[in-house]
Formats: sequence, C-alpha cells, structure tokens
Amino acid sequence: MNDLIPCLGVVGALAIIFGFLAFIRYMNYKETIALAEKGLTRPESRSGKKGLLRWGIVISALGFALSLGLYPLGFDSGNNYPLHLGPWMLGGFVPLFLGLGLILLHYLTEKE
Repeated sequence: MNDLIPCLGVVGALAIIFGFLAFIRYMNYKETIALAEKGLTRPESRSGKKGLLRWGIVISALGFALSLGLYPLGFDSGNNYPLHLGPWMLGGFVPLFLGLGLILLHYLTEKE
C-alpha cells in the first residue's frame, strides 16, 4: 500500500504531460484545418535545418552529463567491468549518441 501513492503520482504526472502534448498537437491540427478552409497554408518554419543542430547539441549535452554522473557507479560495483563501464552507462550513452547522430545528420544533409 505504501508503494501505491508514488506509483499513482508518477502515472498521474506522465498522464498530465502526455495529455498536454496531445492537446497542443490537437490545437495545431485544428489551426491547420481552419487555415485550409480559408485557402491559406501554414507558414514555413524559420529554423529550417538549424533545428537538427540545436536539438543535437542539447541531447548530446544531456547525454554527456548523464554519462559523467553515472560513471562513478562503476567503482562501487562488485563486478569487474572494463573501464568501469557497465549497463548503467546506457542511460547516458543512448542520448549522447542520439544527439551526435542528429549533429552528423545536420552536416551531412546541409545544402551548399
């Protein structure tokens, strides 16, 4: 019973976040439909390809920070992992390499 309240809190917080994101998407859909009924189109975004670079830098920085924060856990583990890198490092490496992939994608698809 003691674990029920934190679980409900986490589920409730996630429901609020995803509900808000769904509401934002629905409002964008309604705006697009209203513009189409008037014969207008949605204006193009100004960021263009810069969005990949920005998100890549943000996600890479987050992944790097998580990797630095999780690295000391390797010294406390009883197992001998190479370079003290264990499965807990995936929490930092996945966003790090995802962000690096976005940065690479930005430079590979750049028009000259």
